[in-house]
Amino acid sequence: MKADASVSPSPCRGCPWHEDFPVEWEADHYVTRRELAKFLTQGSGLLAAAGAALAVMGARPEHTAYSAQRICGVGEVPAGGSRLFRYPTEEDPCILVSRPDGEFRAYSQVCTHLACAVVHRPQSDSLFCPCHHGSFATNDGRPTGGPPTRRLPQIRLERRGEDLYAVGVEI
Repeated sequence: MKADASVSPSPCRGCPWHEDFPVEWEADHYVTRRELAKFLTQGSGLLAAAGAALAVMGARPEHTAYSAQRICGVGEVPAGGSRLFRYPTEEDPCILVSRPDGEFRAYSQVCTHLACAVVHRPQSDSLFCPCHHGSFATNDGRPTGGPPTRRLPQIRLERRGEDLYAVGVEI
């Protein structure tokens, strides 16, 4: 076989493996370290820019408009009692608590630890998660014991005459 004049011959024409692996070294294209570093730097920059864009999009304040929904009359829940309702959709269970001081508070009934349903414990004025023995304060929804570390989402209430309305959600 005659060597092509445009490609310089392999340095090992007489080697026994040359027949099985005929590599023309000058014609082979290797990636240099500089090209690899440039590719990795550009790829890392692209990933960082995408992460920053997602963070900015996620940090935008949500302007969700909630409709007002009647929960119950003020006299329907005794002091220290509670009532279950659903807000803002039928898939969102909530709990209204009438505190001993006469104030009403409402929270999502979904525990922030593993999404179990919380129940009202009037004797301790707390919301209790029976799944992992977590508890939340009824005055602000903050965790007071157990594994939960985040507050319960609070339902904004509005009193209209003798009726209580849910008017929004504070996450």
